[in-house]
Amino acid sequence: MSFDPHFIDKLLGWFDIHSRDLPWRHTYAPYQVWISEIMLQQTQMDRVVFYFTRWLDRFPDIISLAAADEDEVLKYWEGLGYYSRARNLHRTAKLLTEQGNMLPDCYESLIKLPGIGPYTAGAIMSIAFNQDFPVVDANVERLFARLFDIATPIKNRENKTLVWQKAAEMLPVGKSRMFNQALMELGALVCLPKNPLCSQCPVSDYCKAHQLQIVSERPMLLPKKKTIFIEMATGILVRGDKILIQKRQADDVWANLWEFPGGRLKEGEMPQQAVVREFLEETGLHVGVTGEITSVRHSYMHYRVILHGFFCEVMDGEEQEPALHAAQENRWVYFTELHRFAFPAGHRKLIDYLRNSSGI
Repeated sequence: MSFDPHFIDKLLGWFDIHSRDLPWRHTYAPYQVWISEIMLQQTQMDRVVFYFTRWLDRFPDIISLAAADEDEVLKYWEGLGYYSRARNLHRTAKLLTEQGNMLPDCYESLIKLPGIGPYTAGAIMSIAFNQDFPVVDANVERLFARLFDIATPIKNRENKTLVWQKAAEMLPVGKSRMFNQALMELGALVCLPKNPLCSQCPVSDYCKAHQLQIVSERPMLLPKKKTIFIEMATGILVRGDKILIQKRQADDVWANLWEFPGGRLKEGEMPQQAVVREFLEETGLHVGVTGEITSVRHSYMHYRVILHGFFCEVMDGEEQEPALHAAQENRWVYFTELHRFAFPAGHRKLIDYLRNSSGI
């Protein structure tokens, strides 16, 4: 199958007709391909298109991205999660301004840049520069598990090596841009995780799992990680017309994002108690809870988080300034200014709730 030109022709013919109209496919500009590939890590395509378009409006090139401050970069990334991706984009842009403001068209140079690993470097080489590099994402892994009837977990190291080897063997010389995208597109649109559309597949005649009628049994997956449930509480401390926000440490989870003080509940602790304790530990302020806002839920990786939000005030009545025991910076800001800062998902949901309910 690896050398059958009819397979390649059928796949490329299908892609020519059915490929999605994605903004980075209009020109295949290296900068745009790079941004899209980083955004597509851990993020669904339908969400990426919106964020990509907004990002390009503000940061149309390497120079504009490098010149921005990190807070603004994180703000434009807000909602995509895994914020280290945005910080690495920013770092790389700064490095590239010292190297001619262009992404290198060399795999060995690309892979040395922050946030660019083997997959992303290969994708840029293939899609932006049409160089003969294979590209394997989760869609291609699933597709190959069925094409080749791989009967062991597809995420095993041996199988991941096998899939990359197969992708390299099948790669038609000089056509990697379209061929690699066609494989990924076929996995995304036809060879679906559940209820694959085999009747619409242009290469179903080559699929071993289809021939054996075991498509639903492929790919075999590793056991899922156990879901971890976390309960947290946070407080919006009001002083006059302003509220307190603080910036997380650079080496912390959600590094350099802004938040309201708070943290995880201890065993046997009520959310209101947790807020009071966390404020004292993080800011040195003795606060009291003056009202409940709401509870919001969000997820990241295999964690499921419920965040309880409360209004707070300083109990001793003094105008004591908060300490920085758990943050690198704090500010008193108006509620209408919060849109300028990037917050983790749970805190952003609290802000949206307050904005929609006119609770502040």
